[in-house]
Amino acid sequence: MPVPTSDEKLAWIKLEPPSEAELAAVEALRPGDYEIGFQRTNDILDEALEVFQRSCRSSMGIAGDVMVALFTAGGDLVNAAAGTYLHAIIQPIIVKYIRRHYARNPGIEEGDIWCANDALYGGIHNPDVVCLVPVFHQGELIAWAGAANHTTETGAIEPGGMPVSAQARFEEGMNLPPVKIGQGGELRNDWLEVFSAYGIRAPQMVVTDLKARATAADRVRTRLVELADKEGREWVVGLLRKMLMVAEEGARRRVAAWPEGRFRCVAFSDSLGTRRGLVRSAYLTLEKRGDRLVFDFTGTSPENVSSYHAHVQSTIGHIANYVYSNVFYDLPISSATFAPMEFRIPRGTVLNPDDRAATSNAVMICTGAMSTTPNCFAKLMFSSRSDWQRAVASLANAGNAMVIAGLSQWGLPFADMIAYSINTEGQGGRPTMKGMDSFGFPWCPFGRAPDVELMENEFPMLIPISQHWPDSCGHGKYRGGVGTVQVWVAHQAPTVYFNAIADNSKIQTPQPLFGGYAPCTVPGLAVRGADFVARLATSPVGMQFHSLIDRDQVPGQWEVEFFGRSVRPYGEGDVMTFGFSSGGAGYGDPLEADPDSVAEDIREGKLTQETARRVYCVAYDQERQVALREETERLRQQEREARLRRGRPYAEFLAEWQRLRPPEEVLVNYGSWPDARPVQPVVRM
Repeated sequence: MPVPTSDEKLAWIKLEPPSEAELAAVEALRPGDYEIGFQRTNDILDEALEVFQRSCRSSMGIAGDVMVALFTAGGDLVNAAAGTYLHAIIQPIIVKYIRRHYARNPGIEEGDIWCANDALYGGIHNPDVVCLVPVFHQGELIAWAGAANHTTETGAIEPGGMPVSAQARFEEGMNLPPVKIGQGGELRNDWLEVFSAYGIRAPQMVVTDLKARATAADRVRTRLVELADKEGREWVVGLLRKMLMVAEEGARRRVAAWPEGRFRCVAFSDSLGTRRGLVRSAYLTLEKRGDRLVFDFTGTSPENVSSYHAHVQSTIGHIANYVYSNVFYDLPISSATFAPMEFRIPRGTVLNPDDRAATSNAVMICTGAMSTTPNCFAKLMFSSRSDWQRAVASLANAGNAMVIAGLSQWGLPFADMIAYSINTEGQGGRPTMKGMDSFGFPWCPFGRAPDVELMENEFPMLIPISQHWPDSCGHGKYRGGVGTVQVWVAHQAPTVYFNAIADNSKIQTPQPLFGGYAPCTVPGLAVRGADFVARLATSPVGMQFHSLIDRDQVPGQWEVEFFGRSVRPYGEGDVMTFGFSSGGAGYGDPLEADPDSVAEDIREGKLTQETARRVYCVAYDQERQVALREETERLRQQEREARLRRGRPYAEFLAEWQRLRPPEEVLVNYGSWPDARPVQPVVRM
């Protein structure tokens, strides 16, 4: 079968035209049927999501990086429960591929279970696996149900499913196009063995998560069939089409209310896997015309030989994270809400690479799309009387993913991405208030951080601290939420293997809003020979971050490097890493922040006095623990006058700025300077 092209995948994201039978079924709905039916789909999906999350084995699944969804018979997404919005917009591609290419051979039958994880065929990246089941009623296909989650093992060249050293798709382990893995409502044993083989570092996790997906999708199917039995098949078909029509109407009406214009934001990263260097990870121009939005990523850096690539639908999936959370938060999670949107993603860039490209770290390169989207929408919506309060600054979008692998203290093989750090990132600052501290996972707004005791029970590790990371936010009139820090100590096993995925140790990808600051960068830290567990029994060790970062408190061989690290072993008592999560970007000028609010942050350990003085120009009385307002105003006036002295005419600044150029070694991943065009062909073997 042919691999779908980028144009085909972009087309399949769009709605299928309604059939005459569907339109007739819509007309037959009675007053109130839509409202009641919409809520019934919510209830069905929420129940299935609960079943899914309780059935998962992987850390990411347990933490909530899951989604269940309902589609029309033609494959359009009607509604979903999350978890993560990431999988929402992309799954229709997989359903429509199955319908187009497999309807006759092997056929689509009642009781089928389909599975896919290959980004070439519509996925995000291969750790994200989706199961789909057709929904038949009295022999007629009326819908599809799906369940997807991130399972952190694929049999790749490194454990954890997101190999930072992969240079082509051939090194990423299992890449499944849409395949039928079950019949008659039962998973086939041969396919269970395939998943076990590819997940051999953690077979119990991989197979259990597969069963959880199939179970969740089947729960949606079961409840929808019950609804059709009660209300009639045509009633269900009409309801699903009506939901699409209402969602599209609502989306177009909202877009039409915004001002016309073009809005631009550029985001950068500082690495591609293990390759250091500047990358223009997203150059987004958002154009609003009438009731249409055009996303143009022309100017994004060219593809390369790393695993930091995303196929077009993956890029759009990352845009969906923001759109469903902030723009269309009150509309169904539906293909119809994307009907007003068009996407231009040039071929040969990191967001639309060659078919041979590695894409297992698609979620890392897409931090650029996730960071530029809120900035462009904020500028677009801020002048709207009804929507200005949703002009939120970017989340952290760091995705500093940490993986451990080996044999657990229970003698079981494991390889898992631990969800705590990525599920406690800070939210961006908002027009009237600070961002939420340790808000969650930008890829999964409804995810939750796992309990420390659960982590220690499941894996050979000790976690002595788990707390907010002071000053990790982007500062502003309304600062971003702060992130967190943990310390991971190898414990109860002779060897634990560790690796990390990141792209923000030297520069941060999120751009702040309206005079705010970007969040801090994230260092890679470890301590070999720390003998940490023994020291706890014999020596007083401070249990605060500022104490544990002190080399005198934790002696040993300190490793200070880029946060992203290839796989390496650690022994009993070694500090494998300081697990940082980033803060959100700042909103507005820090000199306009309420001094009492800054003082509150100092008291709560979220800002340090040094930062309050240097960035916010807030004078703080340590003894009384209050802000000194008169001294604060004097400091702020001094800083405003200093800004005026530092200021230069724009033409003068621009003339000098355009003469600047980074060293060649910094541009190894960037493309030509400054327009980021390809400078040499990419060869993958």
